[in-house]
Amino acid sequence: MFSARSLRRASAAVLTTALLASLAACGDADDSARDDSPKSSDRPPSARLTVLAASSLTDAFETAGAAYEKANPGTEITFSFAGSQELAAQVGQGAPADALVTADTTTMDGLKADTGTPTVIAGNRLVIAVAEGNPEKIDELGDLADAQLKVVLAAPEVPAGRYSEQILDAQKIEVKPVSQEPNVRAVLSKVELGEADAGLVYRTDAAAAADKVDAVAIPDSQNAVARYPAATLKTSRNPEAAAAFVSWLSGPQAQKILKDAGFQQP
Repeated sequence: MFSARSLRRASAAVLTTALLASLAACGDADDSARDDSPKSSDRPPSARLTVLAASSLTDAFETAGAAYEKANPGTEITFSFAGSQELAAQVGQGAPADALVTADTTTMDGLKADTGTPTVIAGNRLVIAVAEGNPEKIDELGDLADAQLKVVLAAPEVPAGRYSEQILDAQKIEVKPVSQEPNVRAVLSKVELGEADAGLVYRTDAAAAADKVDAVAIPDSQNAVARYPAATLKTSRNPEAAAAFVSWLSGPQAQKILKDAGFQQP
């Protein structure tokens, strides 16, 4: 039979064990509260996104897309590149996509009913693209008026075409292009292939083809600034993921990629 003293000792031991267990549980809860590791809710939701983007963004966005996918496992981004006017037509026809990035604010402003609030993510300027070595000795905008030159421009409805028209008109330079292309990359291609002596393209386009063409700078006082707004599309099936990507484009990683490609900061 146990003595009263033995019973008291046993009871004390049980209470001590329970108290230690309780303190340990509290410690675990405190540790959990102090856990600073990223929660799954802090990451953008995984999704397959389709982004409609201006053709002049091709090289930079392919790099940006790969970087975003690496930082956000489970997210896949497919880009569809074309002239901004073509992208606007696709949106108007209900093309399945999640976000849109155009090469001008005018095109984006015309799609207010279809997009979220746009944010300008980059800027750009025009240069004169010429064959490598500049065999025709083109030095300035005025040289493009030479009737002996084969000059190619983007079509007037294309942002690059409007910017080209704007700067040529401002300098009272009359150019008769041998063709007007549906996007700025098509202008660049004509020069690359030797089908044109010169063409007005974005600085970033010429930089992307530096091994095939040379770029003749246009003074800022004679130039135009292209601005690239990005927005989600209201028809997106993945609105949260689309918004996260559009927001990321204004962040430091995407901005560095754009800057390295030659784009101006917004």
